[in-house]
Amino acid sequence: MGRTYVQLSLEDRYEIARRRAEGQSIRKIAADMDRAPSSIARELKRNTGRKVGYKPEYANEQTRARRWSGSKLARKPELCNTVLEQLARGVSPEQIAGRMARDQAPERVSHETIYRFIYAEIARTKDFSWRHYLPRAKSKRGWRGIRGGSPASFIEARVCVHLRDPRALDRCEPGHWEADLVSFAKYGQFVLTLHERSSRILLATRPKNKSADLIAEHLRRLFDMVPRDLRRTLTFDNGTEFARHLLLHPLGLKTYFCDPHAPWQKGGIENAHGRLRRFLPRKTNLETIEPEHFHCILAAYNSTPRKCLDFQTPAEVFLDQVLHLKCESTSSG
Repeated sequence: MGRTYVQLSLEDRYEIARRRAEGQSIRKIAADMDRAPSSIARELKRNTGRKVGYKPEYANEQTRARRWSGSKLARKPELCNTVLEQLARGVSPEQIAGRMARDQAPERVSHETIYRFIYAEIARTKDFSWRHYLPRAKSKRGWRGIRGGSPASFIEARVCVHLRDPRALDRCEPGHWEADLVSFAKYGQFVLTLHERSSRILLATRPKNKSADLIAEHLRRLFDMVPRDLRRTLTFDNGTEFARHLLLHPLGLKTYFCDPHAPWQKGGIENAHGRLRRFLPRKTNLETIEPEHFHCILAAYNSTPRKCLDFQTPAEVFLDQVLHLKCESTSSG
């Protein structure tokens, strides 16, 4: 049987450099390292710089550079155009890659390939508009966070989220909701959102202000579109706009509130807001958004495949829940 060839490692290159500095011949180096003399000769010929000579780090970089054939997206324009079109619609790299895998597309990429391609284009062209293809439009990877205050003591009959039905945590039972208010740069502009933890469906409306009575009324209208069997719990943060939460109890909902400074306890809707910001950045003037366009934005959000749903869309999962309830009510009758 023939000898199995193993690529030279960085440690091997340090050994070659040391021995060459000591004046050892190629055949001597090859014998001591159990390599073919031709391998050592080829390594020295291909990876020796005119000015730097043979340096292990330089040789390693030269080898890696020769193997690099460019990003898969750079080599395949049609695939690149498909990915960029979906990114422009607000679909994240992970969602694109996951849906391609689920649909068994003949040409597919990983989410990491997409991220690296975008960041490489930013570095190559110095055009930072490429960052707008990414979910949070950041030109560098990393986490950013904000911490705010809490007026929890002003909310009547406030019940802590720790007393919520444990079945809301595992997301297996439908009907557990989270609510929040999205603010915008222009004073007095808000979007009220409802997020169902199991299906990840997002409902939203645009109140004229954030008075507690008006917010409660808007929530009642949103829940009018939801079957009663899918109204179990509703979790808020400690904003005073949710102070009239008791008005929602006749709908069959039990209301709960996060601990102060702990919005992550309603992490589903916090994640949803991050995704919604791709369509409605903070600087958006809601007065310029027609109702039809606003509904299209919600439809696009709810029609985007999600990894946590095995790359089904929230709309598909929520519809299955509603149809399941109808089938149950028909069979029980």
